[in-house]
Formats: sequence, C-alpha cells, structure tokens
Amino acid sequence: MDFQPNLEQTLRSLQAGHLSVEDALEQINGVKELGYAAIDTDRQRRNGFPEVVYGEGKTVEQIEGILQFLSQKELPILTTRVSLQKGEALSQRFPTGHYYPEARCFVLNSKKGEADSEHYIAVVTAGTSDVPVAEEAAVTAETFGHSVRRIYDVGVAGIHRLFNRLEEIQKASVIIVIAGMEGALVSVVGGLVDVPVIAVPTSIGYGSNLQGLTTLMSMLTSCASGVTVVNIDNGFGAAYSACMINRLNHNRKEN
Repeated sequence: MDFQPNLEQTLRSLQAGHLSVEDALEQINGVKELGYAAIDTDRQRRNGFPEVVYGEGKTVEQIEGILQFLSQKELPILTTRVSLQKGEALSQRFPTGHYYPEARCFVLNSKKGEADSEHYIAVVTAGTSDVPVAEEAAVTAETFGHSVRRIYDVGVAGIHRLFNRLEEIQKASVIIVIAGMEGALVSVVGGLVDVPVIAVPTSIGYGSNLQGLTTLMSMLTSCASGVTVVNIDNGFGAAYSACMINRLNHNRKEN
C-alpha cells in the first residue's frame, strides 16, 4: 500500500472535488506539516516502510499528534525510545496500541503474527544486560511483519551456551548480534554462519568500555567477514536493515 497515490489519481480526485487543494498538495509533496513536525507521508512508497517516530525529546502531546495522523493510513506505526511515563500515557490515548517497556517502544497496527516463520531473524545477545537493546530490535522486526527468534545470554564467557543454540542461529535468514564489554560474540558468530550478521555494540561494560565505544571499535575491527556494524545501542537500526535483507531473501525464494 502506498502512502502517496500517483499524480494522475491525485489530480483527478482534486478535479472531482474529493480532495481539497491543501490535501492534494500534501499528497504531491509527500509531507504533512504539523507545525512541530513534518511527517514524511511518502516513505512507505520509497522505502517499503512507513515513517518511524523517535519518541525521546518529544512530548506526549507531540507524539499523540503524529500518531493520530499516521494511524489514518492503517500501516504499522512504531515509536521508539518511549519512556515508561510516556508509554502509559500513550496506552490510555490509543487503547489498541501496545507499549513494550523493556524495548521502550509503542506500537500501533502491528503486523506481528503475520510473518513467515521459516524466514526468521535471529536476535542474539551476549548477556542479559543486552536484552533491552535486543528487545528494541525484536519489536521493530515483529512490528513490520517479520518472524524473530530470541536467543539470549549466549556470550563467549560460557561459549557452550552458544553451541547449544547454534543450529537455530545458522538457519536464520539474517542474524543480529548484540553485545557489550569487548563485543567478542560477533566475531565468533560471524565465523560460524553463511548469512549476513549485523552487530550492535551496547553501552554495557566497566569503565574502559567507554559507554560502548570500546565495543564499537572491537566490532568494527572484527576478523570475521560478512559483519556489518551499526551504532551503539541502535537495536532499531539493526532490525530495520535486517528486515530489508529478510524481505529480499523471502522474495527470492518465492520467485
């Protein structure tokens, strides 16, 4: 489903009186101006995913206004970095939505449950402390209709835990590996699989971890091939890329 109809359809609707000039301009320009936000209404058509709302720094009222507009399109709506206080307020204002406190995400019109379970994304963490970032990734992927397998707490300090789940990891279409400390897990996983690996460094670790900078540098210099690294604690960004890869794999297998 496209957010923006084609130009001819928009002009014919305007001519027939079904659209105001303002609405027609909005559809042609691909932007809805709210004063405090300019919503990209054309993103679904361009990128295959609707606009995602970054909740940190926005008031509840601002998020509510954005969601009220986006919800008219009946597309999945993801708001990330939503505090518990904001999540509870949004849940009251949008009863059909769902707040995920660990992931800090608020979701409307989720496609969770519609996914092909055969083509799944494995979300793998080194430790339990990395789970909040992993949940942001998992909820993002599920919101957009992708199957997710959560494989948590399999870090290299007890590497036998990883081997206990290795077959499940190897069968994934794409793998997100989330780790703090020195980030060693991504190199191990990268050397054991034949699918893309997206690494997420987390800010988990003691002093010289430097809030995730040490992990980031370690992952960037991984000796394993096929590893791509996103920014510190960026579970959303990793999942977005994983969804694009998984969709391509699914389309190829269908064709």
